[in-house]
Amino acid sequence: MDTTVNKTSQHSASLRDYIALLRPHQWVKNIVVFAGPAAGLTLSSPESVFQACIAFASFCFAASAIYAINDAIDHKADALHPTKRNRPIASGVLSPSTAVVIAIFLVAMALILPTAFTNKKVTIILAIYFVTMLAYSLALKERIILDVILLASGFVMRALAGAAAVNVVASEWLIACVFTLCMFFGFGKRRCEIVMIGDAESAGHHRKTLLRYTPELLNHLITVSAAVAIMTFLLYTMDSTQSDSPFRKEYLFYTLPIVVYGIFRYAMLSEMGIYSGPTEIILKDKMMVASIIIWGVVALAIAYHDPLAQSMGFEDWTWGPAASPAEVQ
Repeated sequence: MDTTVNKTSQHSASLRDYIALLRPHQWVKNIVVFAGPAAGLTLSSPESVFQACIAFASFCFAASAIYAINDAIDHKADALHPTKRNRPIASGVLSPSTAVVIAIFLVAMALILPTAFTNKKVTIILAIYFVTMLAYSLALKERIILDVILLASGFVMRALAGAAAVNVVASEWLIACVFTLCMFFGFGKRRCEIVMIGDAESAGHHRKTLLRYTPELLNHLITVSAAVAIMTFLLYTMDSTQSDSPFRKEYLFYTLPIVVYGIFRYAMLSEMGIYSGPTEIILKDKMMVASIIIWGVVALAIAYHDPLAQSMGFEDWTWGPAASPAEVQ
């Protein structure tokens, strides 16, 4: 009976339904790919920008493939969710088998692009990302805390791939900052889900881990991960033991109020349950959008201050290279 409904719905599927299956609004997460190239000051090179964009596009394909597979697996549980029930597979517009075929094509494209236009490192990282996220979708998403750690690791792989695409070494600080911040976002997403669904029993039907992610536990995990993310950012800006930074990263310390505001506002919105998750918060909350844009502009201005000053003929305005540990002592 279900098969008949799916076939009927599939004939009436529109292009919008296929696009919805790919979740292009989630591609904003892949902007993390540009973190390494930006920190390495390579975005001024057209070739580096092209390679970073190839890595970005590859992760968009891979992420959409994972979303399609995940929707095919979870379509029954998604049908019980207040917003996910409108997804093409959960609503019966597309069949799970169609989603799997589309996913196979997307994975092939995700692996072909970096192999052809960047280097093997990006392809290897992307393959590891896909296998990890596939394992998450098939089984590991039911493991409390490990599920969020795996999601945060996926963002670390994005950052590593972006750095590898432009032949920049990703620093330990970049990995630590991305990992801790994305853990915070992940626990916040779980809090959003519980608040939106309403009661614990319905939440458990949608996602088994939500039965063990109690509001009290999530509040604690959000608080701890937020503190760790802020401290990691502070330690990065104040660390004077490494001199391999191509710009004066210590000036990023003065962006701390923006960082704190963004993290605290995300925590507040997660508690309120107005949005379904971090992507919706980042894209729809005006104050969150403003804080991200302001921090990004200030951070890029700090990172590219010297190259811009030199290109404009203001050599006297340059800050010079980062201080070495010997100079600090």
